[in-house]
Amino acid sequence: MSSTPEQPDEQPPGDDDDFEVYGFETLAIHAGAAPDPTTGARTTPIYATASYVFDDVDHAASLYNLQTFGFIYSRLTNPTVSVLEERLAALENGRGAVACGSGHAAQLLAFSTLLQAGDEFVAARNLYGGSINQFSYVFKNFGWNCHFVDPTDPENFRKALTPKCKAIFCENLANPGGIIVDIEKVAEIAHEAGIPLIVDNTIATPYLCNPFDWGADLITHSLTKYLCGHGNSLGGAVIESGKFDWAQNDKFPALSQPTESYHGMTFYETFGDFGFTMHARAVGLRDLGPTLSPFNAFLIITGIETLGLRMERHVQNAQAVAEFLEKHPKVDWVSYAGLKSSEFYDLAQKYMPKGPGGLFTIGLKGGYDAGVRMVEACELCSHLANVGDTRTLILHPASTTHRQLTEEQQRASGSGPEVIRLSIGLETASDIIRDLDQALSAA
Repeated sequence: MSSTPEQPDEQPPGDDDDFEVYGFETLAIHAGAAPDPTTGARTTPIYATASYVFDDVDHAASLYNLQTFGFIYSRLTNPTVSVLEERLAALENGRGAVACGSGHAAQLLAFSTLLQAGDEFVAARNLYGGSINQFSYVFKNFGWNCHFVDPTDPENFRKALTPKCKAIFCENLANPGGIIVDIEKVAEIAHEAGIPLIVDNTIATPYLCNPFDWGADLITHSLTKYLCGHGNSLGGAVIESGKFDWAQNDKFPALSQPTESYHGMTFYETFGDFGFTMHARAVGLRDLGPTLSPFNAFLIITGIETLGLRMERHVQNAQAVAEFLEKHPKVDWVSYAGLKSSEFYDLAQKYMPKGPGGLFTIGLKGGYDAGVRMVEACELCSHLANVGDTRTLILHPASTTHRQLTEEQQRASGSGPEVIRLSIGLETASDIIRDLDQALSAA
């Protein structure tokens, strides 16, 4: 169970240790929350306030000095957002979490805590197109350089490491290609180099995979996707395992050396196993400001309550649709790790025994033009740039999310001209299949 510093006075049933005996679904509903002590409201309230009254000057000073945990200003801490952070940390078996405005903001918080100008990191090349753009171009404005590698062979990460590398980043279930990374082996490579492994667990979700169990040190999420689950709000999060030694070398001065803006405080020395979380909040949120609104936090909390049920249906429907498409005469290939024909089938059994999610790609025999015609012909499936919705979503990445990339980059990331991305929703499986079949006929 997490100990994020801004937790409310009232805790969910029992103390932190009690959460070790609760199941996933129970945590998804209760972790971090309790009936409102004033009104008795059972649902977590939306605390729509920018700031909070101090008891006195000394109380205010202790809050600003990080000597007391509490609420100062909603850019940093908010009671509704705090419930979400506690819940995320509990579901991921983490020590602390920081929620923010989007998945991209979560990546910015993570790397701004770890990197300085001139630093480098290694990332899987099979990532969401927006992440490739962020790492390739925008991060260079901060003086951060990324080396992309093929993640299907863990040794590629080792080969790409340089003395300036401060982290390894991957998606354990890649969007959009469905590639599953051997997290355990990549974690060993990262730890031999004295750097953390950051895993984006957005597509798998903690219901299907717990990266911390396999050696990951930080987890990022786009909460917009499956955790929210209804396509109605944006959010992101960084979660800390609490197991990485930030003082084992001199690579992470923001955590292991005195911080001038906090009167020489050393975050890792002061806060120990949630030192990263405290720095990402007290410095990252304070100075970069990618705050999550309490209303969006409320929607995401509500979505998480049904995460287990939804993921079961996502997986069930995805398996049925993938099996249908694998046999379709207009489909060249299907990349879904739930199929025995997939090269990632064995890794899926290891890391995601409940199923490899609800997102996968297919390749059309007609190439780019067929992809455009197919997405435009769908009637039930929604043509839009999101995943993890209750609705089935379809996208042609080469003309949308990966449009800014070269064709070589598109193919390397699993989003070539012939590729269609499917986020399988919760509708009746036969209805999804019928719509895709007629769209393929049109293509």
